Amino acid sequence: MPDLSHGTADDAAAVNALRSSVMRLGRRLKHQRVDESLSPTEMSVLGTLALCGTATPGELARKEHVQPPSMTRIVALLEAKGLVRLEPHPDDRRQKVVSPTEQAEAMLEESRRKRNAWLASLAEGLDEDEWAKLRAAAPVLEKLAHL
Repeated sequence: MPDLSHGTADDAAAVNALRSSVMRLGRRLKHQRVDESLSPTEMSVLGTLALCGTATPGELARKEHVQPPSMTRIVALLEAKGLVRLEPHPDDRRQKVVSPTEQAEAMLEESRRKRNAWLASLAEGLDEDEWAKLRAAAPVLEKLAHL
């Protein structure tokens, strides 16, 4: 693994360009929402639930890097909107398990479809060599996103 703290000027420029472009794309993707009434954090929680199926509020707080009281408020808002269900924890009666509703799953699918279509329309501006490089970079970006 390269040590970028002592890297070349090219490495530093690449890291800077990656940071800047990922942030810009992220901001632009956030505007491609299906439901404007949900905050980006609420959408992120629903996305996390879509990946893991169910989780306790504490587990969600850790995965989303927020404090447990904040997650409790977010889950309450999502429950009030009919997007999550709270059920008793199978092993610990003091806890609840959060799961997405069918409404949340349908909304997430529509959101993914809309964002994918937007990205695909951007990619139409790439030439074949750029598109090949982007396809090759996608797994590396995915890995970075989960480190």
